Amino acid sequence: MSSHLQWMVIRNCSSFLLKRNGQTYSTEPNNLKSRNSFRYNGLVHRKTVGVQPAADGKGIVVVLKKRAGQRKPVSTYEKITINKNSRATLSSVRHIIGKNNYRRDLRMAALRRASAILKSQKPVVVKKKRTRAAKTA
Repeated sequence: MSSHLQWMVIRNCSSFLLKRNGQTYSTEPNNLKSRNSFRYNGLVHRKTVGVQPAADGKGIVVVLKKRAGQRKPVSTYEKITINKNSRATLSSVRHIIGKNNYRRDLRMAALRRASAILKSQKPVVVKKKRTRAAKTA
């Protein structure tokens, strides 16, 4: 079944839909922007990209949907764990998507999601408030 036909079937009646603030969001896996749109949908395309935080809380996992083996759900997804510094991680994501010609239209969305995940994994630094010494007259 073509991806356009699948989209026409699930666009208004999916179990992943959320309607809030006049917008329609989607919670399906591999939807980078959580929007209910054909472009970002993670169910209907043969090739999809997903970015998730790693299980240990350090780094990210890039999930790619393989073109071959669509009928075998266990082996459909390829997970690549990247645990480097921020710049190297983003470079790796850029190369995985761009250099392999794998859904180039999702490159910026994947980079933004990876960047947000990496930023959330950094420890929060609490700034100390400077106090003035009390004046003595």
